[in-house]
Amino acid sequence: MTGEDSGDGGDSADAESARDDRPANDRTASGEATGPSSNHTPEPRLVTRILVTWIELTLVGLTGTLLGATVGGPPGFIVYLVTTLVTVGILFYNVNELIRRWVLSTAEAS
Repeated sequence: MTGEDSGDGGDSADAESARDDRPANDRTASGEATGPSSNHTPEPRLVTRILVTWIELTLVGLTGTLLGATVGGPPGFIVYLVTTLVTVGILFYNVNELIRRWVLSTAEAS
């Protein structure tokens, strides 16, 4: 046992080097990338966010319409109300994402 590692913390350096052997895209995905590209936040993409919002609203609206028409009566009205709440939630979420990215990109520029 005289030639073996005594467990004095040498393993932590090995773990560090093993983590750095991963491809750059793995480190970027886990938020561990270093360098100038790791501080770059994505710019707000208005057209993309509008398209995603439109698709989400269309899917929710069609699904709510089909479910509400199928169920009918008072339960159909509840489905209508839930569809309206989900629609408002989708709008709030997407506007929030646009504002968040805009604030991050302007904070990075200054």
